[in-house]
Amino acid sequence: MPDHASPTPIIRLESVSKSFGSVEALRGIDLTFDPGRTTVVLGPSGCGKSVMLKHIIGLLRPDHGRVWFEDQRVDRLREHELVDIRRRVGFLFQQGALFDSMTVGQNIAFPLREHTNVSRPERFKRVDRMLELVGVPGTADRMPAELSGGQRKRIALARSIVLEPEVVLYDEPTTGLDPIRSDVIAQLILRLQEALSLTSIVVTHDIPTAFKIADTMVMMNQGRILMVGEPEDFRSTDDEVIRRFLDGRATPEELGEVTGSFQGLES
Repeated sequence: MPDHASPTPIIRLESVSKSFGSVEALRGIDLTFDPGRTTVVLGPSGCGKSVMLKHIIGLLRPDHGRVWFEDQRVDRLREHELVDIRRRVGFLFQQGALFDSMTVGQNIAFPLREHTNVSRPERFKRVDRMLELVGVPGTADRMPAELSGGQRKRIALARSIVLEPEVVLYDEPTTGLDPIRSDVIAQLILRLQEALSLTSIVVTHDIPTAFKIADTMVMMNQGRILMVGEPEDFRSTDDEVIRRFLDGRATPEELGEVTGSFQGLES
C-alpha cells in the first residue's frame, strides 16, 4: 500500500509563550510547518504573528516552550550557533530594510559577502540570477531610492533568497502596495516556491493574497492559535471571530469607539 504519512515538519513550535512586560504576545503556541509548502499566518495587528516569526530564527527567545528547526533546538542555541540556521532561512522584512547607501546589486550581494567565500565574479552572477528570478533584470547599478515600492519589495526578496535558503519568512510582503503590485508579489512567492523548492511562511493582513498563495492557513488572535486548515476550511468556517476578520467587519464595540468620538460634534 502507498505511504500517505505526513512529512516530518521542518519547523516546530511547542507550547511557546512570550511576554513583554505585562503583555502576553504568545500564549502556548503549538504549530508545525511542513517542507515545500506555503503556510499563511493571519490575524489582527498585535496578535503575535511577527513575534512568532522572530522565534523561528532566534531573534527572540521564548519564556517557555521549545522551537525546533529539524532536529535542532533553536531556543537553546548560542548566537554563533544560530549562523548556520540563519543561512538556511531567508527573511523578508516588512519594509524591505534595504541599505539606502548601497546599489541594488550591493544590497543583494551583501549576504554573500558576509556569509560565504564566493568570488566577486560569482557574486555578480548570483545577483544577476536573483534579479532575473524576481523580474527586475538590469537594475543592479540603480539605487533603492530610484525604484518604485513594488520594485524595492522585489529587490528585498532577491536579497532574502540569494543564499539559496530552504525556508523563507515573509513579514507582510504586500504592505504599502496597490492590488496589482500585491498580485505580482503573490505570484512571485508561488513561482519561487516551485523553482527553488522553498518552504514559505507568510505573515499577512492581505486576505486576497493569502487565499492565492496558501497551502495551509493559520489564524491567530491574542497570542493564541484559533484555527489551522486549508483555504477551503477558512472559506467555509462559521467561527465568528475568523469570519469577521476575513470579511473585514468590525465588532459593535469597535464601531462604538469611533461613533462615540463623534457624538459631541453632532448638532
